[in-house]
Amino acid sequence: MTINIQRRNALRLCAQLGAGAVFSALPLRAFAAEAIPALMYKNPTCSCCETYAAYLEKNGFKMDIKPTNDLDQIAAKLGVPQDLRGCHTIKMGNYLVEGFVPIDHIRKMFAETPKILGLAMPGMPMGIPNMGFPLMPGMAQEKYTTMAFTADGKAPFAYGTYPEG
Repeated sequence: MTINIQRRNALRLCAQLGAGAVFSALPLRAFAAEAIPALMYKNPTCSCCETYAAYLEKNGFKMDIKPTNDLDQIAAKLGVPQDLRGCHTIKMGNYLVEGFVPIDHIRKMFAETPKILGLAMPGMPMGIPNMGFPLMPGMAQEKYTTMAFTADGKAPFAYGTYPEG
């Protein structure tokens, strides 16, 4: 009886809020029995990458970090477009993540399973989530776009913005 009531309440909540809102609020580990393995190739001198890896681990990934001086060659071999490359490239599941892509965009990618090679957020805009760089007084949150890229060489396209809206 309790299980049915809980299930009914959960379904009611999904109907009221919209399933997308409920799912995007949950960490990826809420959907998986164990952490999703991810391999990060990173520039050995970049300490921001470890902060981003901790952010991903907090959200359901098991990070394996491989410092390398051949990052550009690795990203090229994996198919990351030149203009989207950053200080790390991550293989997770069947996808790549380049740069500081917000977890909501990664969740969306895993939920929708689009026919893309991966997501990229080039550069390091002010106010990147969970990067430990709070905005200084008077500084505006930069809005940035996460780009999706494919293996066929077509032009990358916008996949999401941060902050949303």
